[in-house]
Amino acid sequence: MSHLQNLLLDTLLGTKHVDSAALIKLQERSLCVASPGFSVMPRDVRTLVNGFAKNPLIARREGLYFKEKDYKCIRADEYSLYAKNENTGVVVVKTQLYLLVATYTEGMYPSVCVEATEKLGDYLRRKGN
Repeated sequence: MSHLQNLLLDTLLGTKHVDSAALIKLQERSLCVASPGFSVMPRDVRTLVNGFAKNPLIARREGLYFKEKDYKCIRADEYSLYAKNENTGVVVVKTQLYLLVATYTEGMYPSVCVEATEKLGDYLRRKGN
């Protein structure tokens, strides 16, 4: 298992408030690593990358269509996208090289998912990733 995969599993899934996680390479617009059983299709990668490439206000106004669900965007800026659909949600944090994606499901605390994802994003930024 790679160092990046271990980071995802330990720092995100280890919280018990992240259901699945992935790292997407920004330059190649491709999946780098993901938690077991989490597949991010190319159209989902495009959706997330475009959420940052466009004006974040557009993402906030229009929401996100991710993994065949419509999500209402509750935060969109140059570094973070948070979106929810009823009791589930997706948190996306941008670093220099990656988009860090984490999801949560019913019964999980969204705030813990956000905090863990943002902290890992900060760590990756400090490392130049």
